[in-house]
Amino acid sequence: MADTSNAVELQNVVKRYGEFTAVKRMDLTVPDNSFVTFLGPSGCGKTTTLRMIAGLTDITEGDLMIRGKRVNSLPIHKRNLGLVFQNYALFPHKTIFDNIAFGLKYRKVAKADIAKKVNQALDLVQLPHVAERYPNQLSGGQQQRIALARAIVIEPDVLLLDEPLSALDANLREEMRVELKRIQRELGVATVFVTHDQSEALAMSDKLVVMNNGIVEQEGAPQDVYNNPASAFVADFLGHSNIIPANLGSPDAGFTRVSLKSGETLLTTTEQTAKANGSKDVRAVVRAEKIELSDQNGSGHGVIAIPGKIKTVDYLGQQARYFVEANGRDWQVINPIDARPHQEGADIYMHIAARNCVLLPGHQD
Repeated sequence: MADTSNAVELQNVVKRYGEFTAVKRMDLTVPDNSFVTFLGPSGCGKTTTLRMIAGLTDITEGDLMIRGKRVNSLPIHKRNLGLVFQNYALFPHKTIFDNIAFGLKYRKVAKADIAKKVNQALDLVQLPHVAERYPNQLSGGQQQRIALARAIVIEPDVLLLDEPLSALDANLREEMRVELKRIQRELGVATVFVTHDQSEALAMSDKLVVMNNGIVEQEGAPQDVYNNPASAFVADFLGHSNIIPANLGSPDAGFTRVSLKSGETLLTTTEQTAKANGSKDVRAVVRAEKIELSDQNGSGHGVIAIPGKIKTVDYLGQQARYFVEANGRDWQVINPIDARPHQEGADIYMHIAARNCVLLPGHQD
């Protein structure tokens, strides 16, 4: 039995194109009222999955449930979904009012109700005065809002968004990111969002689904996926990570020693040690921003200091990204800047706390 508290359920879903399998045995739920993001590189299967939910692409195997109802063979126009794509797909010859009203007219909604609903949708996207304009009279950001208004005016069961912000410039993207989340919260509509932009995914999602080669590598709350990656792919794709072959050593003052193949020793927590399941062969993952740089040796309880030399500095405004060489290995480090960044060629210490050393199984380097 499907859980009707979930807006969408994928049960053992497979999509094949001839010999190529684009989506491999996916089990996934989109809880009611939630914002779920599919994140991954091009070709990972995220857009294919969204198109299967929409009814634009047939499912090869498995079941798709919307509001507890199996919809595998149900055509798109009977699924009550709101769709927003990268190119907005507005009708250039129709006014903004008629663009938004299109789905309501198709559903034979009464004329007076159409006017009321369109005006409500325009208010929600904060463009109440553009009803009589045409799409070419609006900016890209305004067109994006109108595409969103058209999708939500029909009161969909699920809102599907395929890279809707990617055509916008950086500042407008950030503004629309906030607006999109506000609208979703205000409507309480379950939303599936596809993006390859990790900052977008981390900022907007209740649930993050990281995909690679047609499988779900990891899903969960954004902070959990980011801070505790379940695979080297997730660690590498989300943010900047140092992933180093290592061997688990002996306990030391409540921590466990991690001997890196490059010669250094880190510490990790009991919780991380348990993830190794008794294996000594592991990979240590240390996020670039979890390493603190200092010209002083600040090792202490639960903190290891590794000496190195700064090879390269990327100045990023409020932060700098450093490439630090230690024992023949290059580390990535991202630190905030108070006044000026550390200089290239400087001798430096990298301070790494045990809580910031995450372990993965070995053998996949």
